[in-house]
Amino acid sequence: MTLFRTVEPEHEPVTLVEVKQHLRLSHDSEDELLEGLVRAARQEVENSTGLALMDQAWRCVLDRVPASLCVPLRRHPIREISAITLYGPDGEAALLDPAGYQLDALSRPARLVFLAPVEAKRAMNGIEIDFTAGFGESGADVPDLLKRAMLLLVAHWYEFRASFGARQQPVSFPAGYDRLIAPFRMRGL
Repeated sequence: MTLFRTVEPEHEPVTLVEVKQHLRLSHDSEDELLEGLVRAARQEVENSTGLALMDQAWRCVLDRVPASLCVPLRRHPIREISAITLYGPDGEAALLDPAGYQLDALSRPARLVFLAPVEAKRAMNGIEIDFTAGFGESGADVPDLLKRAMLLLVAHWYEFRASFGARQQPVSFPAGYDRLIAPFRMRGL
């Protein structure tokens, strides 16, 4: 199973204005740097928690449907399944009727259950599941603790950007970061 983002979010959960207020900056000379740090902080929080903070498109690619007919989708929260595409041996695509599957978006990871056995004719990567994940289109939809974790990361990386080279980044994480994201992390047994 391969999972990758197909469309990045249109906006970031934390605005440049919020970052500048947090850092107590009034000049515009480092806005590009700050925007890059915000983007990196969002990606770090998403990678650490398995969440999609803002609405974004993802694709899960499978060789075959498991015998249990249940596929875990490891991004949360899932808003909708856009399409499930089955590929034939010559690359021809066929969309699966939405009546042929159900989504349990409340579970984490979300579960996509096929109501009948489904088989792709292509040996590898024959099934594509396209879905939208995220808390919403606005930063106001994202839990406050996650936005505060982002602000903490941006401030830390901004403060220590000259101490280490670009290849060494991120060098460290600020105190309190793990505590802010802890309730949102996936825990395994």
